[in-house]
Amino acid sequence: MVSIKHIPSITRTPLLHPPPTPPPILETRGLTVSYNHEPAVEDISFAVRAGERVAIIGPNGAGKSTLIKTVMGLLRPRAGTVTLADGARPGYVPQHENVDWSFPVTVRDVVMMGLVRQMGLFRGPGRAHWQAVERALERVEMADLAERPIGDLSGGQRRRAFIARALAQDAQILLLDEPFSGVDASVQASLMNTLDALHRDGLTILLSTHDLNLAFSRFDRVMALNRRLIAYGVPAEIYHPQTLAALYGGRFATWDAGTQTMVFVDDHVCDGC
Repeated sequence: MVSIKHIPSITRTPLLHPPPTPPPILETRGLTVSYNHEPAVEDISFAVRAGERVAIIGPNGAGKSTLIKTVMGLLRPRAGTVTLADGARPGYVPQHENVDWSFPVTVRDVVMMGLVRQMGLFRGPGRAHWQAVERALERVEMADLAERPIGDLSGGQRRRAFIARALAQDAQILLLDEPFSGVDASVQASLMNTLDALHRDGLTILLSTHDLNLAFSRFDRVMALNRRLIAYGVPAEIYHPQTLAALYGGRFATWDAGTQTMVFVDDHVCDGC
């Protein structure tokens, strides 16, 4: 059961000379991806601008993982296009459950694996590759655990190792698939602080999450996805009973507590998300 509080409207004074809008670093048009001839996501069009933080929300089985994997090129769309800005390199942090943590490698090895494509299959890492690995580990505060077996790490540390792997590739946009699943509130807060620091350094963030409080309070835009794009915009535009009812259906309810409106979503059963 997840609850989120009402987000009050914010009055802003328009600027005489507003700053220019940054161009999209990622854009999809009419994106459709199918499994066994059944659409997992259908006709998805959206754009993420450089420097934005975007949270993807939706029920289990809504296609959040499918969308991220397709953007990364791990799945081939049946229709539509994915466009990255010239020179924009994406970095991918997979779901925790999809990694074999028993594989006998160190944290440093895992981060170096992200550079295999740059090195080539038959060339070992050079000095520049090792330096990129060390810089990435320092950025996520994991340098002191570089020689630790990946299987010995805590859940939060494992996620940091995979963020470092993406950073070592000099990623400009970071795509994270449910990075907060299975961790407690303190680990989630620590990971979010790390992502905030990377964002301040200029990184674009796109991640899927079931944590509605986080999505509506810490991100610039929210994508409501349930196979189709239900809504996409700033949090205040998405946080409406009609939008959330369309997104979650019968698993959604509200309760008016006078000074705030509570939203409850029953989304604890995973059926192939």
